Amino acid sequence: MTSSSLDIVAIGDAIVDVIAIAEDAFLEERGFAKGSMRLLSAKEARDLYAAMGPGREISGGSAANSMAGAAALGLNSAFVGQVADDQLGAIFAHDMQSLGVRFQTPPIPGPPPTGRCLILVTPDAQRTMSTFPGASHELTPAALDPELIRSASVTFLEGYLWGPERPRAAMLEAARIAHSAGRTVAFTLSESLCLGNRREGVFGMIEAGTVDILFGNEDEVRHLTGCEGLPDCITALSKHVPTLVITRGAHGAIAVERDYMVEIPAAPVDRIVDTTGAGDLFAAGFIAGRCRGRPLKACLETGSIAAAEVISHFGARPEADLRELAQL
Repeated sequence: MTSSSLDIVAIGDAIVDVIAIAEDAFLEERGFAKGSMRLLSAKEARDLYAAMGPGREISGGSAANSMAGAAALGLNSAFVGQVADDQLGAIFAHDMQSLGVRFQTPPIPGPPPTGRCLILVTPDAQRTMSTFPGASHELTPAALDPELIRSASVTFLEGYLWGPERPRAAMLEAARIAHSAGRTVAFTLSESLCLGNRREGVFGMIEAGTVDILFGNEDEVRHLTGCEGLPDCITALSKHVPTLVITRGAHGAIAVERDYMVEIPAAPVDRIVDTTGAGDLFAAGFIAGRCRGRPLKACLETGSIAAAEVISHFGARPEADLRELAQL
């Protein structure tokens, strides 16, 4: 294996988040399950946006948020995701590049337009997401730069892109390229409801040895394995994945490598404002610790610190100096 010039490259949805405060009654009127994620058609996205309160627009997407965190933690980062040649696509590209994340995926002519995620934050800081993927689901293997993949120590794949055939093929090809160069492949399960009938395919991919580091929260690993208890979930997954990382919200996080398990409490937060991006930033912190050679427990702690910072304010991108907070 040759030396790498990048710490991490991620492949994921290129999405612009629109975040607005909403009361529980607003969700109930529309039949939204609090804390859930649902996919929208273009018309549904227009109608919901019209009904929302004042919004704050921030470039997002799960893996893109992770790369923003990784860059804030000092990692040399890149992102691959599909936008359209429109205003939101230009905003997304500018935002990523301004954060120091390499983003060079050429835009495609619309339609569809650049994707967007309409996020409703209730007074208890829970976020309910309604996503119109748009151009992000048009990503194909042809958009990959094999040399970019080979140059990265870690290739980070986003579960939201697993469903559509073309981006799934792009992620599997990226994993193949990364492994052929002796690199590490990480996969985040994203929302548990996204697994749905994709569960068998995701689990089969994991059983095939495609994933070296797997991230998921408790609900997601239960959906994936079909196990009720967390110990059974760990047993089912850890035999296929060299490093398994499970986040548990206020209860902290667990990492398992072979027969070695580490558990940490959640990092303290003065006030939880918005949980959007907590898992994304946790993954960024964990990988930053791994890239810097930190032991397993310290990687968990770095992830917890990054997650605690992002839930202390609106939006899924860090605002404080993460390198200082994490002492990287």
